[in-house]
Amino acid sequence: MTTHYLCSDENASDDLRYTQILKKMVTLSVSLFFVLISQSQTLLTLGDHKVDIKEFRQAYQKNTNAVSYDKQSINEYLQLYINSKLKIREAYNRGYDTLPQQREELINLRSQIIDNYMNDPETMDKLVMEAFERSQKEIEIAHIYIGINDTKGEPDTTDAFNKINTAFQELKTGTPFHTVALRYSQDPDVTTNQGNIGYITVFNLPYNFENIVYTLPVQQFSSPYRSKNGYHIFKNLGERKSMGYINAWQVLLALPPGANETIKQNTKALADSLYKRLVAGDDKENMATIYSNDFISAQAGGKMPEFSVGQYDPVFENTVIALPLNTFSKPFETAYGFHIVNKLSVTPVITDVQDTENMLALRTRVNQSDRIETLKLVIHEKVKKQAGFQMLPTAEKEWLWITDSILENRQPPSAIQINRETPFIKIGEQIFSIQNWLDYAQLHRYKPGSSGQRAYEEILEDYKIVLSNNYYRDHLEDFNPGFANQLNDFKEGNLFFEIMQQEIWNRAQDDSLGLKNYYDQHRAKYTWEKSADAILFYCTDDATAKELRQALMNDPGKWQEVVARYGEKVITDSARYEWAQIPGADTKPLEKGLITSPIINDNDQSASFAYIISIYPQPEPRNFNESRGFILNDYQQHLETQWLNSLRKKYPVKIRQKTLRSLYKK
Repeated sequence: MTTHYLCSDENASDDLRYTQILKKMVTLSVSLFFVLISQSQTLLTLGDHKVDIKEFRQAYQKNTNAVSYDKQSINEYLQLYINSKLKIREAYNRGYDTLPQQREELINLRSQIIDNYMNDPETMDKLVMEAFERSQKEIEIAHIYIGINDTKGEPDTTDAFNKINTAFQELKTGTPFHTVALRYSQDPDVTTNQGNIGYITVFNLPYNFENIVYTLPVQQFSSPYRSKNGYHIFKNLGERKSMGYINAWQVLLALPPGANETIKQNTKALADSLYKRLVAGDDKENMATIYSNDFISAQAGGKMPEFSVGQYDPVFENTVIALPLNTFSKPFETAYGFHIVNKLSVTPVITDVQDTENMLALRTRVNQSDRIETLKLVIHEKVKKQAGFQMLPTAEKEWLWITDSILENRQPPSAIQINRETPFIKIGEQIFSIQNWLDYAQLHRYKPGSSGQRAYEEILEDYKIVLSNNYYRDHLEDFNPGFANQLNDFKEGNLFFEIMQQEIWNRAQDDSLGLKNYYDQHRAKYTWEKSADAILFYCTDDATAKELRQALMNDPGKWQEVVARYGEKVITDSARYEWAQIPGADTKPLEKGLITSPIINDNDQSASFAYIISIYPQPEPRNFNESRGFILNDYQQHLETQWLNSLRKKYPVKIRQKTLRSLYKK
C-alpha cells in the first residue's frame, strides 16, 4: 500500500513541513513589501517633508468615500489636505507630539486596539479559509497510539519508537489496520473500537493531528508522528459531506464502571419501558428530568447542546444521524449506558464563502483554537527576516552549562566563561541576557500537571517564539501598515486639534478687542432676516407633540407648568429665531400667539413645534451680542487664513503635477 509520509518531530506543535511553507510565505510577503516601498512616488513636499501619493490616496478614499476621482474633486480635496498637513507640520515643529497628554492618549489607544492587529492578517485569512474548506466534509479515521512512558511512568522513547515502527512496517506489508491497532495501540478504547474513532470534522482534533488527517487520501495511512505524549499513525477510512449541526433530545440510563450482566439487563429493561411510554405519548421533557443520568441535558428537559460529529461516541453519533426527524430511537447501548434519542432538527453547514456571519464565527474559533500557534510561528519568522534574530556567540556554546549549573546545581564539564549578565539573544537592537533566559526557564521547566521536567532545549525553542512575538507586539508599527496608519491618524488628529486650539480657537475666544474690531469692520454682514421671539418644543414622538400642543392651546401662558408633566419626553428652548429656524413656520403665516403644527423628524420620528411670542417682519441689524456666534466663527476663519499664509511661507508647498495627474480618472 502507498503510504503518505508526514514529518515527525520532538514537539507536537511543530509541523515542520507546514513551517517551511510558512517561511516561504513570509519571505514572499517581506520581499513584496520592499518592492512596494521602492515603487512609491512623492506627490508633494511641505518644506523638507515629503508626502507620498499612496498616503494622499488613502486619505482621499477615507475622507471622501472615493466617490469621484475627477480633476476638480481631487484638486479641491488636495488644498484641504495641504492646509491640514501644514498645521500638523507646525505642531511637530513646536514639539506638541512630546506633550505628556499627547503621548499618554496615544499609548492608551495603542493598548486598546493592538490585540485586533496581533494576528498576521495574511496567515489568519489563510487559516479561516482552510477551516471553511475543512468544515465542508467529515472524515472517518482510525488511529494507533504508542505512549512514550513505560509501565512505571518513566519516559522510554526508544521502546515507543521501536513499537510504532514495527506497527508501521506491518501496515506497509498489507496487514489490516484494525489488526495492527489491536496488537500495538495503547488507546484505552482500542479493544472495543479496533482503532476506529469515527468521523471528525474541523476543530475536533488538535490542529497538528487535523493537518495529518485532512491531507491523507482515502484508505491511506500516515507515517508515524511524534507528539509530546507519544507516537501516532492515522488512517483515512472514508469521507462524506458534512452532516451539519444536530439538535437532539435524549434520556441516558448510565451504566456504572464494571457493570455486570444483571445490571445491564435491568437497565435495558427500564430503557425499553421508557421507550414504550414515549411512543405512547408520555411527556419527554418530564421523563428526561426524572430518569436521565445526563445531568446537563436533564436540566433542560433532555435537550442537548447543539453538536456535530467528533464530539460523542461514534455509536451514539451514527445512531442520531441515521434517525428520522422527530422520532424516538429504540434503546441502544454505548460505553456510557443505554440511550433513547429524538433528533429535533439539523442545521446544514454553510457552504457560501461569502456568508459574512459564518466567516466571522470561523475567525473567532480560529482565534480560540490551537491554530494560534501557527500564527506565532509566522510572526517569529517575520521578526527573524525583518528585524533580525540571533543567538549571540558569547553564550551560544555555554548557555546549557550555565542553565544546568544554576537551575539543577550540576557541575559543568569545564569552567564557564559566561555569567548571568552575558548577552544571549539579540532581536533588532534589543538584547536579552542569560538572566532573562534563566527567569523564563525557571517558570517553564516543568510539564503541565507536574508530570515531569521539560528539556531545556525544548524550553529554549518556546522562549525564542515568546521573545519574537513580544518584540512584534512592541514594534507592531514596523510590521503592520494598517496598525501604523491607525495610530498615525489618531496622533495627527490630536496634534491638529491641539494646534488649532492654541493658535485659532482659544485665541479667537479670548480676543474680545479683536472680535469687536472685526464686528465694526463687517457690521453689514450681521443682520436679522424675518424673525420672531419663540419657544420651541422638542418631543420624543408625534403623539406627545400633538397632545402637548392641544394642552397649550387652552392656556399657552402656562407652558412651563404643562411641559413639566411630560418629564424627559419634552425639551424646550426659547430665543429669537429667524423664520427659517422655526418648525412649522412654512405651513402657516406667523403671528403673535400662534402655535405651529408639529413637524416630524424622519431620522428618529421625533416631533417639534413652536409658540410665537412676538414677530419681527422686516430685516434688522444684529447688535454685537446677537452676532457673537457668527462673529466668532468668521474671526476664526480670518485668523486661520492669515496663519495658513504664514505657514506656506515657512513650509513652501511644491506639487509634482505629473504625479498628481496620475490620480485623475476620466
